[in-house]
This record gives sequence, structure tokens and C-alpha cells, in this order.
Amino acid sequence: MNFKLLIQYDGTNFHGWQVQENQRTVQGELEKTLSLLEDAKVGMIGSGRTDAGVHAEGQVANVKLNRTFTPDKLRVAINGNLRRDVRILNVEKAADDFHARFSAKIKTYIYRVVNAPVISPFWVRYAHHESRFLDVERMNKAAQLFLGEHDWTAFSAARSDVENRVRTISEFTIESHWDARANALIIEFRISANGFLRSMVRSIIGTMLEAGRGEKDSDTIQTAIVTCQRNLAGQTAPAHGLTLLKVHYE
Repeated sequence: MNFKLLIQYDGTNFHGWQVQENQRTVQGELEKTLSLLEDAKVGMIGSGRTDAGVHAEGQVANVKLNRTFTPDKLRVAINGNLRRDVRILNVEKAADDFHARFSAKIKTYIYRVVNAPVISPFWVRYAHHESRFLDVERMNKAAQLFLGEHDWTAFSAARSDVENRVRTISEFTIESHWDARANALIIEFRISANGFLRSMVRSIIGTMLEAGRGEKDSDTIQTAIVTCQRNLAGQTAPAHGLTLLKVHYE
């Protein structure tokens, strides 16, 4: 039986999603638990890899099991063997050909920034702190440059192992709101695409932060996109501000 899992995790103490030897990863923890339940080695497929320190509110994975479980019992059994920083929110039966990665159509990430002199301890694990003023209107204008299909070499890790770096960004918005718990302004960068390269979102966000501070203009950003020159992009934003928000399927 093929099961589709909706997963949330606090990425602070994980070395990312993908299994790595001698490192605690989300996939590694889940496969360890599933293998215990199946009484055999189990491999699972995630919708995509998140880097060390990146969180997920809507990660999706699928796993094929031979033992008989109802979706609810499988959810309870998995959660009962996990630490509290990762949870299966929902399990459902999926078609045999459902593939968490290849069946995905759009992925949406959100990057949160506390834009205030001080960051609340309640947000320090989940948002980047920027004490300098960020111009949201200026950043939203710059965000329009990122829409559409482009080669994102300038905004991806040099060590990325993919050959094709062309992806299509369908939505990119920046909104700010007052957060009572933070007692501060929180700015949320929401970006959707048919796929992302390693460090792509954080590189784009780092560039936007420089634009918001008035340190980088639209012409430079446009040139970086067109010419694929990494030195024109901004510094990569810290991982802890980034969350995989949702994976969209047909």
C-alpha cells in the first residue's frame, strides 16, 4: 500500500531532510521508525530536500508498506516513535503511482523576518532578525523581476548537482504585519515555483533584503538573473527563517 504523509518539523536540530551518515535528518528519523513498524528496511520519498535548519509546515512524503495499516493507525504509530520536533499530521492512502516528488506541481516557501530592534525569544528559531528598516514596497517591486522561467544559476549553490537550473517562479509576494507576541513587525516573503535549486530561496531572499535596505537596485538584480553571475546576487539568508509551507498536487 502506498501512503501519502503530511509532515511538519522544526528543522533546528536536524541536518536537513535527506539521509546522511552519522547525522540526524528528518528522512532518516522517519525511515528508522517505519522500518521498525514494517520489521524490514523501508525507504521513503520526500517532495524535496530542505537544508539544515529549514523548517516545514507542509512537507509531503510517500512510503510503500507491506504490512496492513489504516491511515490513522499508521499516523499514531509513527508519531509514537518520534521526538517532538517532527510530527505526521495526516496519513492517507495514495494511488500506486503517486510519487511525492515527481507528482508535485508547485512548491511554496515562506521566509519570515522580524524587522525590529529586538527579536522575541518566541521567534528566534523561526524568523531572521533584521534591525534595519526594510522597504516592503521597494521589495515588492523588485520581486516582480523574479517571476517567470529563468536559469537560476546566480541564485543557487555552486555545489548543486543538477544539470538543468531552469525553474519557473509563479508567485512572489512580500507582506508585513504587526505580531503581538513578537511586539514587532514581521515581514513574510512567500514564493512559489515548479521547483527550487539548492539554496535558491535563501539566495533570493538575501538579495531582496539588500534591496529592502537600499543596497541593491533593480538593474543589478535583473543583470544577475539574465547573466547568471553569482557575485551580483545577495548573500544567502540564514536557514532558520525559511519554512516549506505547502506542496501542491493535482
